[in-house]
Amino acid sequence: MSNIGHDAPGDPVTPGWTGYGRGMNDRPRGDGEPADGTPDYHWLYGGGADPTSGTPREPRPDETRVMPAMSRPTDPNAGQGGPAGPVGAAPRRAGSPPTPPPLAPTPGQRPPRRRGFRFYLRIVLALLLLWVAYLVVVPFYAWSKVDKVAFEPKVGRPAEQPGTTYLMVGSDSRAGLTKEQRKEYATGNAAGQRTDTIMLLHTGSGPNLLMSIPRDSIVDIPGHGTGKINAAYAYGGAKLLVKTIEQETGIRVDQYAEVGLGGVVSMVDAVGGIEICPTFRMKDRLAGLNIKKGCQQVDGRVALAYARSRHTDPRYGDITRAKHQREVVSAVGSEVLSPATFINPFRYWDVMMATPDTFTFGEGMSTIDAGRWALAMTRVNGDKGLTCGVPISDLAVHWDPVRSKRMFRYIKQDKTDDMPKSLCTPTGLPRSVTG
Repeated sequence: MSNIGHDAPGDPVTPGWTGYGRGMNDRPRGDGEPADGTPDYHWLYGGGADPTSGTPREPRPDETRVMPAMSRPTDPNAGQGGPAGPVGAAPRRAGSPPTPPPLAPTPGQRPPRRRGFRFYLRIVLALLLLWVAYLVVVPFYAWSKVDKVAFEPKVGRPAEQPGTTYLMVGSDSRAGLTKEQRKEYATGNAAGQRTDTIMLLHTGSGPNLLMSIPRDSIVDIPGHGTGKINAAYAYGGAKLLVKTIEQETGIRVDQYAEVGLGGVVSMVDAVGGIEICPTFRMKDRLAGLNIKKGCQQVDGRVALAYARSRHTDPRYGDITRAKHQREVVSAVGSEVLSPATFINPFRYWDVMMATPDTFTFGEGMSTIDAGRWALAMTRVNGDKGLTCGVPISDLAVHWDPVRSKRMFRYIKQDKTDDMPKSLCTPTGLPRSVTG
């Protein structure tokens, strides 16, 4: 701490400095200032001796005092033992480490950049690539679990034909169903295996055509004489059924797909249900069905009962059932390929993984072939395609020898766009009969 009027030993004298740092009594005095040793001098500058005794005396209260040095505004840490800080800095507590100066940027180092549009675009593109990979990998994984069956007869087949014809079979097999499921689905415990549903789907240059073949159709079964067409499957499986259909229609079957009773329920539930539109109230205890007239959303169990029931329509029976089966198959296809399936990853997974539990495909069908088949199933109703029953002459069920051959010819030649509307009817009967 410095004192006014007392220089520290060795302090240099600054030229022209006449204030602090040197004794005020050492500076030159101007005219009118009190002389050294006078009472006025000592009153102003302090100190001095008693004029009578010559002994030093104590300064009076009104004399000049030595003032302690004040810290400068630019030094908030002055008096605390630390280095001076910048103006405006917060004072530092005694004993605390000094505030380090701000780091200067390293030469050549780029300042941090803000994340712009390209950064977020890369993230979006990466997520899209992952999503596309998911959409591709899951079907191939599911396809690896699908069962395949030999369906092509070795001899006596029609020649190659334009377009592609799929044979779709709904089996009444109870295999894989638990006792509780058989009770819930009202399937019973019937032994053996027959085909409740038989449909041909043709795709080509014209509109897609979905043709139902009633399971009670009377045909010649190779090696077994005349009988109902669904018995062909019971006698010889997929191969004999394909051989019977090709022999009776002249249409070559290119691909084969089979679905069981439990598979219908699984697939319908996987897509969250489907819409059906019965034209009359349907109550069938044997099929476990009780629904009202009109369009409505149903789950897998009801959809299966709707496709199986044949006792609610006393006039057409199996013919009406075939119509309902086409309706269910088309509705499932539409739901499977709807945008909701591809947007929702959980629904997409459920649909893909329901495929191995639902379908058995013919040998030679690839994942791409199955995709084309599923897409074709969405284009068979309304203006997108044609849905027909095989032309029949009675409810026995005998095929109409003239009208059925005409329809088969249009399919074999891939000319479905030329098929008359009068030939393609929902029941297979002439419109003159059904109105």
